[in-house]
Amino acid sequence: MTVRITFRHLDPSDAIKDYAREKIGKLQKFLRQPMSAKVTLSVDKLAHLAEVQISSGGEHQEAHVVSDDMYASIDAVADKLERQIRTRKGAAEAKKRRATLRSSPVASPEPLASAREVGKGASSAGSSRPASKKKTTIQASARPRARA
Repeated sequence: MTVRITFRHLDPSDAIKDYAREKIGKLQKFLRQPMSAKVTLSVDKLAHLAEVQISSGGEHQEAHVVSDDMYASIDAVADKLERQIRTRKGAAEAKKRRATLRSSPVASPEPLASAREVGKGASSAGSSRPASKKKTTIQASARPRARA
């Protein structure tokens, strides 16, 4: 795992470096291959910006966050990247599951019983529906209604 940290318009401090390495290093547990990360921490007037780019194998994720505190920015960007990694990993696993379902043979459905066999004993008229759920139709009168 390689983490490169760059400071812009900000004096580098060991505390911020260690904090960023610790937070970004925790993302390695979600990735299969070793990651390399580029962290850029900058200050523009009162806005503290944290940008992170992660590469692991063929996957690349990127996030940036602006806040009033540098530590809060680092926390937020790490949360964002974790969400991105989990979403992509979940989508890849779902895609694999769909592929295995499509390739597996589907069991043929059993032949359905005929309507007469199902409806036997339901009513004396030989209907395929139970007596309580008979279909009723209402016929409309042939005469048009008068308008009021």
